[in-house]
Amino acid sequence: MRQSSCSYCVMSRSCTCCLLATVYCLMSHTGFSFPQVEVLDGRTRQQLCFLDKVEPHATIGEIKSLFHKSYQQLYPARQDLKLDPKGKSLRDDDVLQNLPVGTTATIYFKDLGPQVGWTMVFLAEYLGPLFIYLLFYFRAPYIYSHQDVFTSSPYSVVTLACACHTCHYIKRLIEAIFVHRFSHGTMPLRTIVRNCVYYWAFSAWLAFYINHPLYTPPSYGDMQVNYALAIFVLCELGNFSIHVALNNLKADGGPKCRRFPHPTKNPFTWLFFFVSCPNYTYEVGAWASFSVMTQCLPVALFTFLAFIQMTIWAKGKHKTYSREFKDYPHLRMPIIPLLL
Repeated sequence: MRQSSCSYCVMSRSCTCCLLATVYCLMSHTGFSFPQVEVLDGRTRQQLCFLDKVEPHATIGEIKSLFHKSYQQLYPARQDLKLDPKGKSLRDDDVLQNLPVGTTATIYFKDLGPQVGWTMVFLAEYLGPLFIYLLFYFRAPYIYSHQDVFTSSPYSVVTLACACHTCHYIKRLIEAIFVHRFSHGTMPLRTIVRNCVYYWAFSAWLAFYINHPLYTPPSYGDMQVNYALAIFVLCELGNFSIHVALNNLKADGGPKCRRFPHPTKNPFTWLFFFVSCPNYTYEVGAWASFSVMTQCLPVALFTFLAFIQMTIWAKGKHKTYSREFKDYPHLRMPIIPLLL
């Protein structure tokens, strides 16, 4: 067999450095070349970075780390990389050689802005409504008239409403810390501000009317309150059960194993037979029952807007499941059994 004429190959083969040089030589003889990655600004098309000799098996997450070395302020969580400026964002676990690119990959960059971890996101979103509502319930100064400061309502429904609202957000905080798993570890700071304004403002608005000294109880009295309270408790238990089931699904399958959720032995999860996102179904049910229990217009408006948003999310999740899994049950609807 003819020996290679490359100068690297005539060196001592017992040396590790020589072995690496030999591999590089053979790769060059066979026409192999390491991919190159060109990172352009998605808006101006200006070149931001050029990465030479990137490993073919490198992931987008690793490319983000290499890009971060050139721009220290743009940590990986702030980076949104795409093959097309108007296309779909690349996942961190996407492998470079599996993407439809040649020896030089052109990737477009977008700055997502400052990011905050999801646990902190939910703490900010949910702690606010929790304490804001209590300020109105205890009628802190400067909210109502001077003679009503630190007084209490004579109606039991007001106390029940406070207990329900408080338990709801405590449940959410517990889920945020101990239950939820997130595919994306952060959220843009500007989105957090928007969400906090939404939750905090609505909490203050509905609390103002429910705890107002002139508030009157529901039209059908205790019967209306008790039935609505029972539905509220069942929906809260169902919502928590679904979140636990989704958490267990992700824990059992691992981050790279994609499976759609199934009903378990827990009866609250049997709603998976009929809808793709029963957590949203239970959430809407809880707020609808809270609206009936308090007979308060701001609560009903909050429920209606939440239903619209959760329907959008549920339809998106349902579409993803149907597209990704060929055996996905056809009976399931996004959020309302047999209807929507």
